[in-house]
This record gives sequence, structure tokens and C-alpha cells, in this order.
Amino acid sequence: MPGWLTAEMLTRLRGGPWFASLPPAMADALLQAANLKRLQAGETLFMRGAPADGIFAVLEGSLRVSGMTADGKEAILSILEAPQWLGEIALFDGMPRTHDVVAESAVALLHVPRLALEALLAREPLWWRDMGRLMAMKVRLAFIGMEDLSLYPAEVRLARRLLLLVQSAVMDPSGRPPVLPLSQTQLGMMLSLSRQTTNQILQGLQQQGILQVAYGRIEVRDLTRLAQVAELEGMDRGLMAQVLPGNPEYQNKP
Repeated sequence: MPGWLTAEMLTRLRGGPWFASLPPAMADALLQAANLKRLQAGETLFMRGAPADGIFAVLEGSLRVSGMTADGKEAILSILEAPQWLGEIALFDGMPRTHDVVAESAVALLHVPRLALEALLAREPLWWRDMGRLMAMKVRLAFIGMEDLSLYPAEVRLARRLLLLVQSAVMDPSGRPPVLPLSQTQLGMMLSLSRQTTNQILQGLQQQGILQVAYGRIEVRDLTRLAQVAELEGMDRGLMAQVLPGNPEYQNKP
């Protein structure tokens, strides 16, 4: 294990579904090839159109993934925190970066440089399948997001997006849902909702005891009731089985 990688960082990495499912030899090889990168709040990791240089995993802090129009209007796509990975798209197509990624807070990142990663995959071609699974997870989430925008009213869309964000975060060892480092404005921008509409929905959920909203953060107090607001059905329950692995309400139900 690299000397810079603390036990706490490693625990966070192993808390993510992708890294936890890797063959042990691949997980070890990625760690040995990696280096530590730190950013301060507001610093840019990379911009759309920049040459790609490998993949990253968030170890501490959070990143904002966004796009920008010619007139300077920002569209926030996601907020990434530990143990989420990014950068794998360019590994497959060799194209430049697709979006802007900026540190929302002080951030520690695991970085596997492109040349080192390509050497590992050339040596062990079967590991490409595991890299493909990482990208497939992102594609699946993207399709869910597009479907939500087309089919559901604002409150349901907001609840579903919060559940996806919870799924991507590390669960507290006690089972308590994580605090999402997300402002009302950022959440609204993700969903193409006005600040007023976002505030009204969040206040309603807070009054029901489902959420606790504070400056720059949203804590999910009741995942089960949030899932009810999100109108999860059928295959959607598979998502909740990952978020609430110990809750029988979402296990083995149609």
C-alpha cells in the first residue's frame, strides 16, 4: 500500500461498490500505480476539452461536475464525494475531457495516470471488463436521470436524485445516512428547478421529518419515507436494496 494512503482513505475506497468488487490483484495494482493529488476549494481538476490523464477517486472532500454555456451559464451535473471515481470515459475513447470538474471543498484524490493505467490493462487485458463496469454504472445513472426529467413531477424528481446521491456516498458504519454536501441552489440546478421550487419542496420534506436542511448540506433523516416520495417501483427497488441493504421492505419484492 502506498505510504500516503491512510487506513481511513483505504476504508473509504473499499466502501464503494466498484472498488470493493475488483479482483484483489487489480485493486492492489491500481493502488501501487496511484499518487495523491490535493486541491483547495475552487481549484480546477480539469476542464472540458482538456487532454485526459487517467482516472481519479475522491478520498476526501467533494467535486462539482458541470458544463458551461458560451454566455457563462453553468449547469451542474453532479457532486462527487468519496469514494466515487471519475475520468474513465476518456480511457475508452481517447477523447478530451467531457466536463469541467472543480473542487467544492479541500479535496484529496487518488490519481492513476493514463500511461500507468494503460500499462496495467495491456498486461492484464481481462481487467478492461472491470473498467467497463465502472463506465456502465455511470451510463445507467445517466439514463435514470434522463427518464426522471421526462416522467416525474418536481417533488418526485428531487427525491429520486437525493436517493441516487445517497447511493453514491459512503454509508456511516452505524447505518446512518450520509450528509450530502449540497446546497439548495446546486440541487435545483441539477434538476432544472428554480430556487423557489427547490426550497418549497425541501422545506416540505423537512417538515415531514424526512430531511434536515442546513447551509450547504442536506441530511437524509428517513430513507424509507424518502423512497416513498420517490415512487420507487419494480427495478427501482434494486437501487434501494443497495442504499438500504438491511431494510426488508426493499428486499426481494417485485
